[in-house]
Amino acid sequence: MKISIIGCGRWGSLITWYLDKIGQDVTLYGRESDPSMKRFIAERRNDLLTLPESVKLTTDITDVPKGDVILISVNSQGLRSLLRELAPFDIKNKIFILCMKGIEISTGMRLSEVTSSEVDPSNKVAVWIGPGHVQEFYAGVPNCMVIDSNDSSVKEMLVDTFSSDLIRFYYGEDLIGNELGAALKNVIGIAAGMLDGLGMTTLKGPLMSRGTREVARLIEAMGGNGISAYGLCHLGDYEATVFSKFSHNRHFGEAYIKGEEYSLLAEGYYTAEAVHKLAEKYDVEMPICEAVYQVLYYKVEPKDALGKLFRRSLKSELR
Repeated sequence: MKISIIGCGRWGSLITWYLDKIGQDVTLYGRESDPSMKRFIAERRNDLLTLPESVKLTTDITDVPKGDVILISVNSQGLRSLLRELAPFDIKNKIFILCMKGIEISTGMRLSEVTSSEVDPSNKVAVWIGPGHVQEFYAGVPNCMVIDSNDSSVKEMLVDTFSSDLIRFYYGEDLIGNELGAALKNVIGIAAGMLDGLGMTTLKGPLMSRGTREVARLIEAMGGNGISAYGLCHLGDYEATVFSKFSHNRHFGEAYIKGEEYSLLAEGYYTAEAVHKLAEKYDVEMPICEAVYQVLYYKVEPKDALGKLFRRSLKSELR
């Protein structure tokens, strides 16, 4: 099976390394102007890992459709424009795997919905989600992840093909819930970083508990299974997102509170706006995500936003 990977950032390069490691035929595509791709071509490495000679590197987008599987790891808000860039190649009968987490702000669509709306119906779409950081996988630290798709045969084939001693994959059972849970955990990650910045790290316990409940409510309102929020897509990813020193979203939240610059991608920033719109559309109460949105987009004082959470009306714990 030939695999084309689009996206030479930290996660796309890790997946490239991993799939090559387990014996797949992998080609990594990146734009010629991309500094990361320039470095890979010159040195076959970035600051986190080295790609072996068996990995093919290309800056020619016409090489992408040659893969049986097209795996995408780019900024979620740039997915649609990328797919439209691929449209002239009339790609059919391929498997698209989305290895990023987010919700399209302009439409509120999940990324699998964005993909299905832009590619030929003969193509199948899957998502690869779950916990883990590049630094840990590259060092040989194992973890568990999920692959989900509306096509059961595709899902089963990918899980069976991609599983190894380094990554144990599970068969996803709820594409809606898994995509939403994976995207929204980044917003919770920003909230966790804000707590760190405020010196209130002990509140991460309630943050995880209450955060999972509100995410479950949105999943249910949008037609998914609320239990998915307690799986690897969301709660199972909290250690990597809420506590880890490698978490971009947690780091971004902490830097925001401290007034420090943070230039790396934190997808939760964009997801906070998208989930604000979804919560209004589906009439779902999401106080934590809304607090993050208000702080980031309307410059509400973080302590005021936290205080508002504590002043909410009293209720049963599991509601």
